[in-house]
Amino acid sequence: MADITVQNLTKYYGDRLILKDISFDIQPGEKVAILGANGAGKTTLLNILTGRLSYDGGHVAFGQGRTAGVIDQMPDFPPESTVEDILRLAFKESDEVAAAMDALTDEMTRKPDDASLLKRYAQLETRLEILGGYNRDYEINRVCNGLEIAQEMRSQKFDLLSGGEKTRINLARIILEQTDVLLLDEPTNHLDMDAVDWLGNYLENYRGTVLIISHDRWFIDQCCDRVIEIHDCTCDFYNGNYSYYAVERERRREEQLKHHEHELAEKKRLEATARSMHEHGTEHLAKRAASIEKRIARMKVTDRPKTDKKMTVTFGDPNYETEEVLKVRDITKSYDGREILHNVSFNIRNRERVALLGANGAGKTTMLKILLGEEVPDGGVIRKGVGLKPAYLPQQVYFANPHRNLIDTLIYDKNVSMQVARNRLGSFQFIGETQLKTVDMLSGGEKSRLRLCELMYDPLNLLILDEPTNHLDLASREWIEEAVEAFDGTLLFVSHDRYFVERFATRVLYLENGHLTDFIGSYSAFLDWRAKGGGALPEAAPAPAPKKKKAAVPTLDDVPKPPEKPKRTGGTKNLQKLLNTLEREISQLETQSSDLEQQMVDAASDSGKLLELMTEKEACDEKLAAKMDEWEAVAAELEELQ
Repeated sequence: MADITVQNLTKYYGDRLILKDISFDIQPGEKVAILGANGAGKTTLLNILTGRLSYDGGHVAFGQGRTAGVIDQMPDFPPESTVEDILRLAFKESDEVAAAMDALTDEMTRKPDDASLLKRYAQLETRLEILGGYNRDYEINRVCNGLEIAQEMRSQKFDLLSGGEKTRINLARIILEQTDVLLLDEPTNHLDMDAVDWLGNYLENYRGTVLIISHDRWFIDQCCDRVIEIHDCTCDFYNGNYSYYAVERERRREEQLKHHEHELAEKKRLEATARSMHEHGTEHLAKRAASIEKRIARMKVTDRPKTDKKMTVTFGDPNYETEEVLKVRDITKSYDGREILHNVSFNIRNRERVALLGANGAGKTTMLKILLGEEVPDGGVIRKGVGLKPAYLPQQVYFANPHRNLIDTLIYDKNVSMQVARNRLGSFQFIGETQLKTVDMLSGGEKSRLRLCELMYDPLNLLILDEPTNHLDLASREWIEEAVEAFDGTLLFVSHDRYFVERFATRVLYLENGHLTDFIGSYSAFLDWRAKGGGALPEAAPAPAPKKKKAAVPTLDDVPKPPEKPKRTGGTKNLQKLLNTLEREISQLETQSSDLEQQMVDAASDSGKLLELMTEKEACDEKLAAKMDEWEAVAAELEELQ
């Protein structure tokens, strides 16, 4: 017998059809993901299943005696309840059985010869064991550790927690209840990557049935074995995880397109044949033409499948060839006496794609803010490569005038013609009437894509992203990924979207307890390395080559090794003085380079003056690069001596 049965389900909001004649069964133990664009009807379906929403036609039923837990259904808890109180509500029946056993113990003391009391006690003892009452402390600790609910949080009042923390506590309570069916709407929100991984493993081994709405593709791959996609008021079924769904959906679209084109071609052929027969004018041919026209009238041409337009544009500065983009040395940062970052050091090379990862509160956002100049570190230095032009895409994108349409936004922000604005918007999948929408009508994913469209005008060579796919549906995530794929430059990003990380990261910087692990390789390789207990880190690969062709260079084996540099005398004190002097000189050269760049802009109409300034700036930049190399060598020597 199915755990969930849906037959011919139909739902309207007013006169708008949301779901039409949807039917499916979910068998005991199945793990099913509900997918679809925002507004397709996923949450509507979940609310109907939980009984919170009525429907206009069809039938919905749970298996007889089956219990369900719903993550977003927050009961009314007593106002003084602590987190521990909420978690222990999962063992309410166990507590009642334990209390009955205590009462029975007292009664058996008074009536030691009553065999019925002993039999009743044995029954209760068996029931308590089935409910897991003997292991409740262990189970609570296990789930709290997995979902990263700290011991100090468990003593806090539930009402004082944030919305995200309350959702996490409620998820823990539902897991502890061990219901037959779990109905989960975005269960990975407010969880960091380790907690999501724990939840995925838990659900994968969960004995009951699970129905999940989620945009986390890695999570769906991890714990789901079936997909129901809701679109155009109906649904399609895929017997596999997300990766299977993505490939099979594309195969079905291609198959539908072939059918559509074949049927359309056949219809056109018959129409041409009928016309030709009419033109010949004989009675016999006219009858045959009429017969063919009746056949054409009965023909049904398969709808042309909707296909997303793929991006063909690239942006960024392909000519930027400075090898070291960022040099970060010994960054330290504390808040209220708690050290968030401790002597964090790393280099980022041109065209690397680097993921900055770590648990919530590990210091990822702090590190980004320091790199962007929004925060000042307590110690350490950051050096940017010569000519570096970074751009930042935050989680929430804002525009100066959100009431302008997309075309006017590009015209005003980037000083381009209307036709250029239209063409660029089209390259970023803003097509037709969408270009006339005002910015405030766009979704979060569309705003991010519009900001990336604006950035394509700038010769930027470092793109910094902070949770670029957060709270986006699957289609929007795919759009953003296409735009990021189009960027030809260095990428540094923070993300909890493991699918996004796996697609882009060629290197992982992992923050934990203030310290940094620098792993060269993909995200899945990093997970394998951690699962094996760490150990020796992979060696750095050569810096990614720019896309333009370059002359061949000799290998290291062809170049004679230089003699070792003699050690400087004077100890760390003199080295520190030299380091301070180099930092002042670098700062002066950076200011000089910036001033020359502004003078070049001012002298744009004077070719002679412009050429003179360009020569001067090249010489300045060469000095700056040499000084930065010298600074790095001195810093390394000082670190070795210390």
